[in-house]
Amino acid sequence: MAALKTKLGEGGRVVIPAAYRRELGLEIGDPIFIRLEDGELRLTSRRAAIRRAQRILRQYIPEGRSLSDELIAERRREAALE
Repeated sequence: MAALKTKLGEGGRVVIPAAYRRELGLEIGDPIFIRLEDGELRLTSRRAAIRRAQRILRQYIPEGRSLSDELIAERRREAALE
């Protein structure tokens, strides 16, 4: 998608163009993350932030291993001991 020009509004507000919001699946009121990186502002949707975190974690978790299954099994063992 091509770069679009917008203006900085009162109170530092920036309007994300509708085409970009549609592409990202953003709705009014959705949380977004903002960070300053290499002199640029980066806006990230919650969905994109989750996917990024999953990609990072996948590097450290062997294929076929489920941390959530392990956690559930651990909690069940603990509950059985009570």
